[in-house]
Amino acid sequence: MRYLPHSTEEIATMLAACGAASLDELFNSIPDEVRLKRPLAMEPALDESRLMRHLRELGAKNGASRMLSFLGAGAYDHVFPAAADQLLLRSEFYTAYTPYQPEVGQGTLQTIFEFQTIVSEILGLPVANASMYDASTSLAEAVLMARRLTNRDRMVLCGSVHPEYADTVKTYTRELDHGAENWVSVAAAKDGATDLAAITAALDEKTACVVVGYPSFYGTVSELRELGAKVHAAGALFITVTEDPFALALIEPPGALGADIAVAEGQALGLPPQYGGPGVGLFACKQDRKMLQQLPGRIVGETLDKNGKRGYVLTLATREQHIRRERATSNICTNSGLCATALTIKMCMLGKRGFIELAELCLSKTRYLADRIGALEGHRIVSRMPVFNELTIEVPDTASTVLERLANQGILGGIDLGRIDPARSHQVLLAVTEKHSRDDLDRLVAGLAAALPHSD
Repeated sequence: MRYLPHSTEEIATMLAACGAASLDELFNSIPDEVRLKRPLAMEPALDESRLMRHLRELGAKNGASRMLSFLGAGAYDHVFPAAADQLLLRSEFYTAYTPYQPEVGQGTLQTIFEFQTIVSEILGLPVANASMYDASTSLAEAVLMARRLTNRDRMVLCGSVHPEYADTVKTYTRELDHGAENWVSVAAAKDGATDLAAITAALDEKTACVVVGYPSFYGTVSELRELGAKVHAAGALFITVTEDPFALALIEPPGALGADIAVAEGQALGLPPQYGGPGVGLFACKQDRKMLQQLPGRIVGETLDKNGKRGYVLTLATREQHIRRERATSNICTNSGLCATALTIKMCMLGKRGFIELAELCLSKTRYLADRIGALEGHRIVSRMPVFNELTIEVPDTASTVLERLANQGILGGIDLGRIDPARSHQVLLAVTEKHSRDDLDRLVAGLAAALPHSD
């Protein structure tokens, strides 16, 4: 009881209410053989000032926060305005966890409505829900939705999809009819691009959906319009997944390419990386009655009250806690309310022009870095296809060795792709954002040069 905020007098009052003379008597129903008879393995308690000092000392041991980072692969270090952080500290935002009831406060509902509007415009599809956990669970829900709509079981997962997203889809569908027998994995091309011919060959009359990364996990941007037409001709649904939606400021949105469902990770649009989480899932689909009925999560709609004033209401809630379980489309229980609010605040601060300008900065800096790395001895840009802010590069030593040498120089140089595919053990995936200065980019290039095998 020493770790609970109860005084001796409060404990005595509770014991009297329970009719017990002591704590030992209160817990005498617990068998003696399972009771802990030694002190807990915990350090002595600290007062607030000493505790805060101890936490700062622990934090100082984490050198990653002081390193120059080019990590990406689904979590990106874009600028997050201090003003947005201050707005999130308003109690009406950070205490409003999620809208469970249709009569929830108008401020929360309007924020979600604005979020849906932003998602719809970015993904180029007219219907967007009130957010989901992250991109991986959004994708899994999209695949389940496609199965319900088509009454088919087969799923074609392209190698251009983030491998962890693909694993989440497999986890969601493993125990469904025939499980793994219905997964068709199509490897990405050697340059990391979406292999359109291989995907087309994998289509058949049992295919429920085709899932592609846009841009691909390896950073490339493929033309998908023709593929979408072939998917539809086979009676399947076309699903795209985007890791950094800032790319969609410069390339055509999924809806314009024929995507039936588009999902994305919203972290880049409104949340600092925070060592990998939390994220916020973006989910949008075509305007179709059947699709709307199968959409997971919830939707906030705009309406007029009896006085003709604009208002907002929770118009769709398809999770099993809201409706009959057999009619539910998802058991996801929240819309990641605070994260969606953070995204909405930042995107409203950026505006459409700022959204495009930020993306242009990422692209120009990525091109500069690609030119510099491509000129380095023993290095090669794996794909010469269009890219946005991620590059797959081939290095002269194993990727793990090169990244270790960069880390010794205070640089987190990217992701070792050998961890995902042993055939790519000499490849590194790195990401560039608007936060990287030219000096940062030049420092990475110099670090790669210093990491050459003959540089020891």
